[in-house]
Amino acid sequence: MDSLVSTDWLAAELGSADLRIIDATSFLPGDARNARDEYEAGHIAGAVFVALEEVSDQASPLPATMPPAHQFASRLQALGVGDGDRIVVYDNSPLHSSARLWWMLRSFGARHTALLDGGLQKWNAEGRPLEAGVTEPARAHFTAVLDAGQTVDKTQVAAIVDKGTDELVDARSAERFGGEAPEPRPGLAAGHIPGSRNLPSGRLFNADNSWKRGEGLRSAFEEAGVDLARPMVTTCGSGVTAAVLLFGAHLLGKDDVRLYDGSWTEWGSDPSTPKATGRA
Repeated sequence: MDSLVSTDWLAAELGSADLRIIDATSFLPGDARNARDEYEAGHIAGAVFVALEEVSDQASPLPATMPPAHQFASRLQALGVGDGDRIVVYDNSPLHSSARLWWMLRSFGARHTALLDGGLQKWNAEGRPLEAGVTEPARAHFTAVLDAGQTVDKTQVAAIVDKGTDELVDARSAERFGGEAPEPRPGLAAGHIPGSRNLPSGRLFNADNSWKRGEGLRSAFEEAGVDLARPMVTTCGSGVTAAVLLFGAHLLGKDDVRLYDGSWTEWGSDPSTPKATGRA
């Protein structure tokens, strides 16, 4: 299974015994939309819902960080996701939040994992059917073994800032990156990590919400000043849209990419970290 599957492919595979579908819709704090309510009102047949906070470290003060392996495994088992299953993740959010769960699943060893190209927006635009209510799956066995090399922490990012070893690419809007717009979470400084490039995550998508591919996708990175030949670390506000950039790089065959899990929520709340403002 490819890392990105089409709506046609998923429609043809619905009902397959080894297929698991997950709705990973999530919104920014303060958004009036409720992801769980929207899921219950209508979702792709057989899909289960997972809130990203349910698969984040409950002991961390940060909003979305990698959990211990046992916590992640327990939640996936309750969702009926087992070892060897083919997993398709989708969302209906401007954050393209399904990329975050795709990255987490891959980091915990689930290799047969894909995103639905275009998400629920494209599925609906094509007039495909939905079902309402809550899917109640049978519990499965899911083995989670974290590849810790997929993430970087604040100390590692500080070393990158100092030495310039990796490209730091920030997925937030140009206004937030430049320090011109307030952060959605209180207590954060304005601006960005020094030396970062700014590539708002929405620039990786076509008008129908499908992913750009090939030269169109490559150009999005290059127009942001990103050198794709260098190792990359992606960041954002809380580690969600950073996964969108990581997945985009993956589509280009670039897998020397790590994610700064604490992102600006951690960096911007620490008075001791250097900050920069202005657009790149």
